Amino acid sequence: MKTAFLFPGQGSQSVGMLADLAGEEPLVEKTFRDASQILGWDVGRLVREGPEEELNRTDRTQPVLLAASIAIWRVWRAHEGPRPTLLAGHSLGEYSALVVAGVLDFADALKLVELRGLLMQQAVPVGVGGMAAVLGLDDEAVVKLCAEYAGPGSLEPANFNSPGQVVVGGNVEALDWLQLNGKPRGAKKVTRLTMSVPSHCSLMRQAAEKLAAKLSVVTLRQPVIPVLHNLDAQVRNSADGIREALTEQLFRPVRWSATVRSMADAEIGTFIECGPGKVLTTLNKRILPDVDQSRFLATEDPAALRDAVQQVTNETIST
Repeated sequence: MKTAFLFPGQGSQSVGMLADLAGEEPLVEKTFRDASQILGWDVGRLVREGPEEELNRTDRTQPVLLAASIAIWRVWRAHEGPRPTLLAGHSLGEYSALVVAGVLDFADALKLVELRGLLMQQAVPVGVGGMAAVLGLDDEAVVKLCAEYAGPGSLEPANFNSPGQVVVGGNVEALDWLQLNGKPRGAKKVTRLTMSVPSHCSLMRQAAEKLAAKLSVVTLRQPVIPVLHNLDAQVRNSADGIREALTEQLFRPVRWSATVRSMADAEIGTFIECGPGKVLTTLNKRILPDVDQSRFLATEDPAALRDAVQQVTNETIST
């Protein structure tokens, strides 16, 4: 049975995340200590105690979530969990996937995503841009809806998350227009998200250019496990190709539905969310409603992780 590991992005964080797993697995706190030493601030304390406002700062959220995902991966390997067939990550999660694939060192990835968060916030100051989720319209209808906007600023699809759920990014004036006009044009609901940064749209081009300069001097290795990239749900093996994908990822949409469908086409039978929460597990069940629901596994608590290791190990032995 082929397996895929999937790594979440912003929105999966919460104060106290992984507390149960950390209570049983010392590798979790060790990973947070390792990250703290690299970054120069206390990652574990922020995870355990907050405050929530600081945890939700994009330059904090990104390295914290990367550290949490890698902590779970380390526990998985310590329990002799098999290596997956494919990897992918949603937005920020793509960096976690590249660490697991051996492309990026843990330290380099932490510093990159911290910088990524800072650059994103600098590109669009608080109060200028944001994001909203459009529910109940297919991808093409959301593209057309965004194209109708003729006011100041921009309005663009940012995350094609699952059928009937597309996240849009843009200036606040454009998002105000979307909230007024979304339902009359067929959307079931338009929900403003608590994100001040409009990720994965053209407002991030300036941030992407600055990130590209940093990526150009970071060592990237050939992946030992294939990674499907957000940009186009394709695998890349060259350092230049991966740098290009990471740069463009910042100002182009996350094609998560296409990524998960590509995995299904590659005969992936089990999908494992390697990170806090179950955001991707929920999305994946909507993307692949005909797949046995028991094939979507989470790993955020000790029992779930042990069950996932046992299930995947048994399937590997039987095949």
